[in-house]
Amino acid sequence: MLPETRQPDWPYSVPKFNLNQNDIDDFLNELRGFHEQFADCFHRSESRDHFFRYMAGQFSELDRKSIEPIACSAEGGHVRAMQRFVSDAPWDDEKIMTKYRNIVNEDLGHPDGAIVFDESGFVKKGNDSIGVARQYCGAAGKVENCQVGVFAAYTSPYGYALVDKRLFIPQKWFEPEYEARRKKCKLPEDIGFKTKPRLAVDMLEEIADQKTLPFRYVLADSVYGNSPEFINAADSLIDVTYMVQVPETTLCWLKQPVTIKKSYTYKGKKRTKKVLSDESGKPVSFKNIAANLNNFFWYRRKVSEGTKGPIEYEFTKRRVVLAKDNLPDKTVWLLVRRTIEKHPQYSFFISNAPSSARLKTLVWLSGLRWSIEQCFEEAKTELGMDHYEVRKFPGWHHHILTCMLAHFFLWHIKIRLGKKSTSYYGVAA
Repeated sequence: MLPETRQPDWPYSVPKFNLNQNDIDDFLNELRGFHEQFADCFHRSESRDHFFRYMAGQFSELDRKSIEPIACSAEGGHVRAMQRFVSDAPWDDEKIMTKYRNIVNEDLGHPDGAIVFDESGFVKKGNDSIGVARQYCGAAGKVENCQVGVFAAYTSPYGYALVDKRLFIPQKWFEPEYEARRKKCKLPEDIGFKTKPRLAVDMLEEIADQKTLPFRYVLADSVYGNSPEFINAADSLIDVTYMVQVPETTLCWLKQPVTIKKSYTYKGKKRTKKVLSDESGKPVSFKNIAANLNNFFWYRRKVSEGTKGPIEYEFTKRRVVLAKDNLPDKTVWLLVRRTIEKHPQYSFFISNAPSSARLKTLVWLSGLRWSIEQCFEEAKTELGMDHYEVRKFPGWHHHILTCMLAHFFLWHIKIRLGKKSTSYYGVAA
């Protein structure tokens, strides 16, 4: 489960999910009430029944929560009919997502909420599933034949939930030799190749434009933190602070470098360009900065309570000017985290937090990303998020969407029973 924050002066801690079967008197009846809110998202009563049976199957004790075992175990279930429902039947996905985010806001919404981005891999055999390829799979910790989804989670003092998803489709799937596979997998013709950061930008812009979920923070790992496109999208949001992990090779200056205009001639015409002055010096890497800092500047902080005792790191922060094309770019906070051992391992984060931001706030932000990892763990271990056997593009989205709703339904029950966290302290960043 998500480590419980022990620092009383942090803005808030994300609560643990602590619901158990003894807390719920009439689970299926409550699930029906949840499903009624999405009844008008399906054209036929048969689809509504399949939707309920499929999600009920995800809460079952089946070893494998894919379509066939769910259909076979459900009263009135039919395998082929449920397969058609998940992969081929029309769903009003946009309407479902809009309703869902409104429900999430009702239970979890908070002005200081965070949108967290991360990816999750699903190991697959064969080459026929949409977007499958040999690529890095975080779940396996290595390159595997898999599908990769990019996700957005919402985190607040009251809990956490997945609120959007996109399937990453490798570029080779858009080459001519994959045309037959694209058609077989029902990939819409208007979908083209997009990088993972671009998919995250699409979700961030949609959530921000929709204005359903209030949020103050945007968090992501280095896949997204190393993307100028993602950083610019997060930076463009008014009153929103981002905290993203970045590579150790990122270059910066500790002081604002001086630039001068230099004249030159190109094709017979005089032009000018901006260059660094000689006294500014070359930018240095984050790794170099961390390795040369005196121990005086490092602060030890307990970030969570683990199964074997407190989990502690040491942190330091610096105001730095990022380098872009060997010229000064944005001024940001650099937060460095290191492990407490003889040969420490370092992690690096940047943030557009105000210059008045304190170390404790940056440390807190660097840890909030755990919540989306917890979403993945709970949805996979409890709800069969990675058990699916669908191959088509709509089928992947429908299965993942159902898992998202099922996971949040459990949080709703927890909150309905009065287990809402009161850990908010109102500390400004």
